[in-house]
Amino acid sequence: MFNIGRKVIFMDRVILVREIGKSFRTYKKEAGFLSTLKSVFRRDWVRKIALHNINFEVYKGEIFGILGPNGAGKSTLIKILTGILHPDKGFAKVLGYIPWKERKKLSQHIGIVFGQKSQLFWDLPAIDSFELFKEIYGIPADEYKGNLNSMVKLLDAKEIIKRPVRNLSLGERMKCELIVSLLHNPKIVFLDEPTIGLDILAKESIREFIRKIAERRKTTFILTTHDVGDVEELCERCIILDKGLQVYLGRIEDLKKYFGHKKILTIKSEDKIKIPKVKGLKVLKEERYKVRVEVDTKVVKIRTLLQKIFSPNIIDIEIENPDLEEVLKKIYRKGRKWERSGL
Repeated sequence: MFNIGRKVIFMDRVILVREIGKSFRTYKKEAGFLSTLKSVFRRDWVRKIALHNINFEVYKGEIFGILGPNGAGKSTLIKILTGILHPDKGFAKVLGYIPWKERKKLSQHIGIVFGQKSQLFWDLPAIDSFELFKEIYGIPADEYKGNLNSMVKLLDAKEIIKRPVRNLSLGERMKCELIVSLLHNPKIVFLDEPTIGLDILAKESIREFIRKIAERRKTTFILTTHDVGDVEELCERCIILDKGLQVYLGRIEDLKKYFGHKKILTIKSEDKIKIPKVKGLKVLKEERYKVRVEVDTKVVKIRTLLQKIFSPNIIDIEIENPDLEEVLKKIYRKGRKWERSGL
């Protein structure tokens, strides 16, 4: 078993991906009318690689992140895992099913939430959509009632589900989307940008709900997002894709430690602070009684730096861990394959 924050999850593997590859046939065309006319009769076809030799595993009750810039292959990977697309090569199992061969069977055990697409009927109250999904999945009445009541309570959505979906705010609609995707007790839920466009309070409410469902039901969540806050708040492990390549697989903390070797120190003093000239140290902001410096821990140890600037007049020192967003930018800029297992 392995630790996820303060909880322990047994190593029940629910997703296995080995050497998955996918490419698409497309054509290239120059700008202009003549090129457009030419393409009607003859096209220059090219093969675009969307995924190349992707390998990872996901375990029961885990909240696993899939990250990457636009065009990295995230959506293609999700479509393969849900059985929508057939890979060109490789092997995958989701809950024991081969997704593209056993899609109907798999669909009974998974849920999907799209931040920009709704599963709910726009002009009807959300509760009417819930009733329809109950019939589609054949959920027993007692199970349906219990699931609905527990989730409505967790999300404080008792009144929300009675109003037409078109009258709901974005945050309220997302609460209903989560409820409908979880009514049939899926073992895996795929979340695509679940907090896009939400305010801070709505985001925190959604994140807390996802955490509680994962912990109480041992539901596995696969999260694709551009919101770094979602990843830091929810995920212990992630995979990072860039132009179809797997550039990282492992723990978020290991990722930050490896690439985030530059830390920010904020030093406060009762007197003027004298910062020595040290290699690997960069002053970001200097005031009379407060200084912010960037420390490259690969060049100089923080302990060494503190010894050099130590003074009885120093009243506070804050050390900020690397920002995940900056770490991701560094990885995308490197554009090379870099993989490190966190388990």
